[in-house]
Parts: sequence; C-alpha cells; structure tokens
Amino acid sequence: MRYELTDLKLFLEIAQARSLSAGAAGVHITASSASYRLKNLEQAMGAPLFVRTPRGMDLTPAGEAMLEHVRELFEGVERMHGDVGRYVSGLKGHVRIAANSSALNGFATASIGRFLVLNPDVDADIEERQSETIPAAVLAREVDIGIFAGGTEVGGLEVHRYAMDQLAIVVPSNHVLAAEPEVKLGAALEFDFVCMSRTSSNFLFLRDAAIRVGKPVRARLHAHSFEAVLSLVAAGLGIALVPSSLLAKPPAGIATLRLAEPWARRELNLAVRAEGRLPLFATALLQFLLDDPRVAMTREAP
Repeated sequence: MRYELTDLKLFLEIAQARSLSAGAAGVHITASSASYRLKNLEQAMGAPLFVRTPRGMDLTPAGEAMLEHVRELFEGVERMHGDVGRYVSGLKGHVRIAANSSALNGFATASIGRFLVLNPDVDADIEERQSETIPAAVLAREVDIGIFAGGTEVGGLEVHRYAMDQLAIVVPSNHVLAAEPEVKLGAALEFDFVCMSRTSSNFLFLRDAAIRVGKPVRARLHAHSFEAVLSLVAAGLGIALVPSSLLAKPPAGIATLRLAEPWARRELNLAVRAEGRLPLFATALLQFLLDDPRVAMTREAP
C-alpha cells in the first residue's frame, strides 16, 4: 500500500470540489497528473473512490468512508503544525467561526478581535448564519466553532452555554409606542420596520416570527449594520428588532421596549465537534470567548 500525503490531499480536494480539474488545481498539479495519482491511490486502496456523473465526481461508498479518515488525518496534521509552531513564534493557525447576528454583533466579534490582536499569527473567518443551520455546519466540519440561539438536537457536538441575550423593540423617541414599557410582536408589526439585510439572520428570524403571528413585516429599508439600523430609527424612519446587548449606549432619539414574547430572551450556545480535538489555537480562542467577562456576566444575570 503505497501513496503520499499529496495523494490524500488531492483526494480531499476532488471530493470537496466534485471535480478532477479543480482538485488538481487545489494541489497545484496538472489534470493528467491528478488522474494518474488518483488511479494509483485507488489501486492502493483496492477499491474505486469516485464515479463520474453528469454532475461531476461523486464518491463511492468506499470513498465516503475514506473521506472521514482523510479529514481527520489533515486535522491532525494541522494540530501538529500548530502545536509545534507555538514553540517557535506563538500560536499559529486559521479558525472558522459561524454565528447568528445577535452573537456576532453583541458579543463574539469584539472578543475575536481582541484575541487576534493578542495572537497575530492566528487568522479567522467569521460568517453569519441562521441559528438553525449552525450546529450541522459544525458537525460537517464547515466551521470549527459555532454560536447559535437556543438548543439543538444535532448529535456529536460539545455544547457550552455562551451568553444570555434579550431581543427588544426600538422606536423613535416621539413614536406612539415610546411611552410603553413593553410590546407584543403582533402589535409592533402594525408599524413600519427598519431591518437588517435580507440575508441577515436577524431579518430572517423576524420574518419567520411574523409568519407565526400571521402578519407581514412592513420593511421600509434594509440596512447592513445594526449601527445603521439604530441611526435610521432615531431619524424616524421606522422601528426595529435588535438584541439588547447592542443597547448599552443607545443613540439619542430612540426608546427601548421590552419584547413581551417568551422567545425574546434567548440562550446563546457555543458548539464544537465532540470527537475531534481542536488545534491549539482554536481551543485557545474557544476559551477566550467563554472567559470574556462581558459575556460571562450575562450567564449569571437573572
């Protein structure tokens, strides 16, 4: 059984891209060389690993089984480089994070930024996703760390309680609702909203909640940041649904109402895969996120 690490890397690239030519480009070899290496690997394994279909290169059952082992192998190689590299120049590596908009904007982004300043050899990809999709993305190795609202039935994860947050309705200070201490979502939906972008997890959450109430979201404008949303609310353009973690220093001209819904107070959870040991730098980031005092204090609040 003879094959090289490059052959396994090629196999992984082809499996991910479902294309021989894309896999070859991923390891910087020609398509003909990739085809030769793949044939040798299949001979060494004693089984075909791919079948060619109109959609591209599909894994055979043997290839599916091999893919799990190859992913674990390269995760181990990355951990090895990270563990050895820390003796040379500190933590090194790349970590992928997915979180919903409340976690990203209210808590995680600031913590990740401080961690990267302290660890200049670590890079990060931060992606916003809907909470419902994040646990599966962690399990599928699409991301290393996921932060999402609520629980999950996805198995194979190590889940940590991360933070508590409360969704609120903000209105212009001269709005008819401004004097109210709280509001139900159905009543709020009678008014125009300033919303986050149409692909934001915040807007998609609001849209789905409105569907359950049986009313549409009257979106006058979609903005690309919560800062812009709050400014537009203060200017009188409409009202908005925002996480209360962003309202420690609200801009002048807005009033905050408690959202009187049982789902408005949300537990944010952090998840990693249970069976795989994270690289040293990713473990350090995970602990940094959990230990952030501003985040930890929300877990203790009533």
